Amino acid sequence: MGAQSDTRSRIQDVAIRLFTEQGYEATSLREIAEALGVTKAALYYHFKSKEDIIASLIEDHAQALEELIDWARRQPATPETRREVIRRYAGKMTGGRHHEVMQLMQRNQAALHSMRKPERMRERMAELLDVLTRPEDPVTTRLRRAMALFTLHAVWFALPDDDLTPRQRMEAALEVALELADAADHGRTSGTASAG
Repeated sequence: MGAQSDTRSRIQDVAIRLFTEQGYEATSLREIAEALGVTKAALYYHFKSKEDIIASLIEDHAQALEELIDWARRQPATPETRREVIRRYAGKMTGGRHHEVMQLMQRNQAALHSMRKPERMRERMAELLDVLTRPEDPVTTRLRRAMALFTLHAVWFALPDDDLTPRQRMEAALEVALELADAADHGRTSGTASAG
């Protein structure tokens, strides 16, 4: 089981790289198998299609998000809970494949648009935003909190040429994200964010 799991993980890693570099549509299963040094039949043992690979990546990512959302829903709706949700989400963006999967999805939006699994990802992101906001929040508050989450994604695209380690990149993004979340709280309590 461990060797099979490792092979599955290696396939996912290579697929992420090739789908991101070459594009989903331009990458074949044969190319993925060749990059891994395995036969196409060996690849088929784990994944029958490119869509199966994408589905597995999104499923892993969505499950991690669901765990965070479930945790957040059990907490009181306080500024500190919101800050902790953002911190934990930033941790997920730094660890594992999270930011690579998001990058792959962003670079292949047109090709992945009709698949059902990416829709599940969009739904989880909407749920995550829901735990940070309330319907009665002013529009400026909701926008700031949405931008706090977006910042944790945007740092991978907005500063592509900066010579930053993933940790430095995420620390900077987390600082900005928390400032946005805090500004949303201060705007609401001070009455300055009255639009909505």
